[in-house]
This record gives sequence, C-alpha cells and structure tokens, in this order.
Amino acid sequence: METLRNPVEVLKALSEKAVDKDYRFKRLYRNLYNPEFYLLAYKNIYANKGGMTVGSDGSTLSGMSLERIDRIIETLKDHSYIPNPARREYISKKNSDKKRPLGIPSANDKLVQEVVRMILEAIFEPNFSKYSHGFRPKKSCHTALKQLSVEFTGAKWFIEGDIKACFDSFDHHVLIGLLRRRIDDEYFISLMWKFFKAGYVDQWTYHKTYAGTPQGSGMSPILSNIYLSELDNFIEGMKEQFDCGKTIRSGSTEYNQIIHLYKKAKQNLKTNWDNMSESERATAQQEINSLKRQQLDTSFHPHFETGYKRLKYCRYADDWMIAIIGSKEDAQNIKVQIKTFLADALKLELSDEKTKITDSKQFARFLGFDIAIARNKRIVRRKDGHLSRNTDGILLYMPKEAWFNKLREYNVLKITRDKRSGKEVWKSLPRGWLVNKSHIEILSKYNSEIRGLYNYYALAINVSRLNSFYHIMKGSILKTLATKHKCKVSKILHNHMKNGEFAVKYSTKAGEKTAVLYNSGFSYNKDLSIPNAEILPQYYQYTGKNSLAYRIKLGLCEHCESQTDDIRMFQVKSLKGLKGDKPHERIMKEKRRKTLAVCRGCYSKITNGNNT
Repeated sequence: METLRNPVEVLKALSEKAVDKDYRFKRLYRNLYNPEFYLLAYKNIYANKGGMTVGSDGSTLSGMSLERIDRIIETLKDHSYIPNPARREYISKKNSDKKRPLGIPSANDKLVQEVVRMILEAIFEPNFSKYSHGFRPKKSCHTALKQLSVEFTGAKWFIEGDIKACFDSFDHHVLIGLLRRRIDDEYFISLMWKFFKAGYVDQWTYHKTYAGTPQGSGMSPILSNIYLSELDNFIEGMKEQFDCGKTIRSGSTEYNQIIHLYKKAKQNLKTNWDNMSESERATAQQEINSLKRQQLDTSFHPHFETGYKRLKYCRYADDWMIAIIGSKEDAQNIKVQIKTFLADALKLELSDEKTKITDSKQFARFLGFDIAIARNKRIVRRKDGHLSRNTDGILLYMPKEAWFNKLREYNVLKITRDKRSGKEVWKSLPRGWLVNKSHIEILSKYNSEIRGLYNYYALAINVSRLNSFYHIMKGSILKTLATKHKCKVSKILHNHMKNGEFAVKYSTKAGEKTAVLYNSGFSYNKDLSIPNAEILPQYYQYTGKNSLAYRIKLGLCEHCESQTDDIRMFQVKSLKGLKGDKPHERIMKEKRRKTLAVCRGCYSKITNGNNT
C-alpha cells in the first residue's frame, strides 16, 4: 500500500489554520482517500464497547483489513458510498421504566464517521467557547464544576437551562449552514447530508430522519458542539452588554463603616497602651473583638448594587447554567432572550417549566450536583492566621437521591418499617446475577461502583454521606458471597476479614495476590486534579511495533506465521469469554489481546468454527 501523509500531521495542520476564524477549508474530501486515516480511526474505536456490536448490515469491526479499507475508499471516490441506516435498540433509563433509543451504525460507517469526526474536531475545536465542557478533549463534568465554583461566586440568581429533546431536534439545514461557514467543499458537505438522511431501522421497519444528529454516530458529539456553540457565542455577546460596574466590587457602606471603627479602635489601643490600666486595655480589646465579629457578620457587597452587574455562564452538552449578579427581572429578561434566540436561530425550544430561575439562597441543580451560595456564619481561621467567613462562595452538594438511586439501580437495598416505631429499616440485598462470578470479579464490580460514585462526587462538601451508601454495598457483597457458598455471612466475614479489611485472594501469572474492598473513606477533595485542555487531542502512535496498523501492514499471520499481503484482524468482545481450548484463543490469551492479525485462510477457519 502506498504510504500517504500521516493523518496526525494533517489534523494538526487543519487545527493550526482553524485559529484564523475567516479561513475556509477546501478539498477536505480528499483526506477520505487516505488509508492511513482509517487505520487511525480503527485504532480509536476498535476497543469501544460497541466495536463488536452488529449493525443493520450484520457486520462488525472484526475482519478489518487493507482490502476492506480500499473498498470503502473506492465507493467514496466514485461517490457511490451510501451510509446504512442505523439499527435502533432501546436501553433502560436509570430508575425509570422508560427506554432510551440507541442507534447502532454499521462497522464501515463507524470508520468513515470517525475519520469525519477527527477532521471536524480539528477544524472547529480551536474556536469553541471556554465555557463549553461537554464532549471535548481534556474537558469533563469536573472542569465545568470547577469553573462554576470559581466564577459563580456572589451570584444572586441562577438560571437552570433545559432544551426540549435537544439532540433530536437539531435542524439539518441550520447544521449544514454552520458547517458551510468553515468548509468550502461540496463533496464533503454532500457526505454530511448522506449521514443526516441515512435514517434508522426499528423492528425491521425503515424510518427516515428529518432532524437531529445521526443516531449513535461517533460524529454526534462534535456536531452537537458545533450546533450549540452558537448558543455559547450568543450568551457571551449578552454578557458583554450586560456586565457593568468596576472590575473590583466596592464594599457596602455598612461594611466600610465597621472596618473604619475597627481600625480606629486598634490604633487607639496601640497608641495609648502604655497609659492604660489593665481594665481599660481589656475593655478596649473587647470593643475590638466585637467590631471584628460585626465585620464577619456583615456582607462585604451591597445587597442591591444597581451600578454593578455580572453574567456568568457554563455549559456541558445540553445542560447549561447562568449565574446573575443583578435583579430577578434581569434574570427573567435573559431567559426570554435565550428562548427567542433558540427558536429563531437554532429552531430549538426552551422548556419554560424546566428552565428555572432560582434564588441563590436555594439549591439549583447542575450535572447532578446541588449548587448554592455559602450563607453560613461559621468563622474559620485561614492559613495566614486571620479569621474569615466565606459568605459568597459556591458550594457543591451531593443530593441524597444521587447515592440512594444508585442503591435502587443496583437492587441492593430493601426498605421495611419497624412495627413498633414505624421507622424505616434499611437492609442489604444479595445480587443473584453475580453468584456465578469468581470472588475477584465480584469484588471488582463492587469496587468500581463505589469508587466511580465517589470519584464523581468528591467535589461535594457533603461527600462523606457516601458512608451510608458504602454500608449497604458492603452488606450486599457479604450476602452475595454468602449466597454463592450457601453459608452465613458470619462465615464469609471469618474467612475474608484481614486486619480490619475485607479481602479476597486471586491467582495471576506472578503468583497469588490479594485484593481488598474499598476502604479509604470519602473525604472532600476540592483540589480534584483536572488536566488542562488542549486544542488537538494527542493521538497515540498508531504505527508502533505493537499497533494495529503495524500488524496489518507487516503481513505476518499471528496464527500460522505465514507471510501474506492479505491480513485481517480477528476481534472478540472480551478476553474473559475465551476458554482457551482453541489455538487462536490460546494465542490471544497469552498475548492478552482481543485482536489477532491472521491470513485469509486462518480467518475463515476461525470464524467458521473449524480452528480446532
């Protein structure tokens, strides 16, 4: 195969040009003729859970080869490429009887979509708003929450944004118009139209798509950001017009008067110290202490400050929030302006019921956290020794339903009532579907669920409430193992409690090891480490000696060790499902890879079940 330009270099060049907002990209479509792009795309998506999920055409990523890539490229060159409709499946919503639709594209479409996604990301990502955090390189829910914690201080009102059926309502003509602003390539635009109109198959019935991004498409995240970046730009423009007043807010008259009296009292005590009796010194010190407490109890900022207004904004995907330092009328006017913009410019509908205007004295909800302004009167001593009260800072709380609903989702909690007191009694339940798993698999499952919830809510000041969640989960794993061995929980505790920790042993190539149930507590971590955002994702080397691309190009069958020009990648969903009773399974388990580069003959034997 002819060696073409490295796709990482192409993406970097696109990203560098994209910084110029007036630059329009031409001849993008020709990048889809580069086989190296598809090898990079394959590297990006092969390990995803859906990589081996069958699309509407019955194909998976298994069997990837240079020949397969060449066939895709030929259809793109002669413009006969037509995306398959996505196969629609329905997955359960958490804590709900409703189902969420999920589209599953065909394997070849996934490859093409991934190439398109990388190109679009290189072009549009550099100019996305700093207030946008969803589906972006090196950004996350936590970067959004950290930004909110720093910038939303002093807010008087919160606007909790909600757009009805946001991703399903994107207008195709609006989206194409946004793409045309930066892309001057009709072949590329035509390809995007093909994806938008591909439709989906539900219960063997084909359905056209008239709005929204392609179902289950790998392009959907970048397309949604391209669409909603218009909202970001609009709100940033509103912010420029709304913000007024000095950069640094002045103190209230009441606060300044107290500070003046406090400083004057301290100076008098210092000046007249030698001429004062012990009782006079004590009285003066009491006055100073009293003024200091009055200072701490008085808000620095005026409650109503007509000459100072601020608008703050943060968005993660379609979940967004605005903080207002101003009046309720200001907040209401901003909501109306956003509603009008969404309807007129983006053909989206703002939900009046769910888009709430909340007094900052109350909780507002964002990304599963309860957000509020600190109103406590507790005095704290800073590192420099001075006393202070944080009465305007943002506080993040973990709602009770966050961990309670997880217990319900995992089906590990039973609630009864005490017959005498009528109080609720919480009891752990075993998880029957885990009984046939090994000890280490059961322990790993519980640890991942406990750590996952804690890692997400570590920014919440009340995250220690997860101790209640942990208590039920620990009881559940004990009862699950007791059910597995048909014994009492006390026996499980006797066999597995070591130095106060619940532990299980498991075997590895290096020998026997011990794993313990998470027991490190749930401390508040306001300094949760968050990586800095980078304009271009740092793709790993896809041509190294162990890379998929290198193994395909090498032409060496890893099964029969013959040399060939036709290597195909055999792939399985998981190594756990391999018994190791067939040669190819033993090789994959030994190499600890869920892919195997094989020749055409070996691939045929393996897939037809003749490899014994």
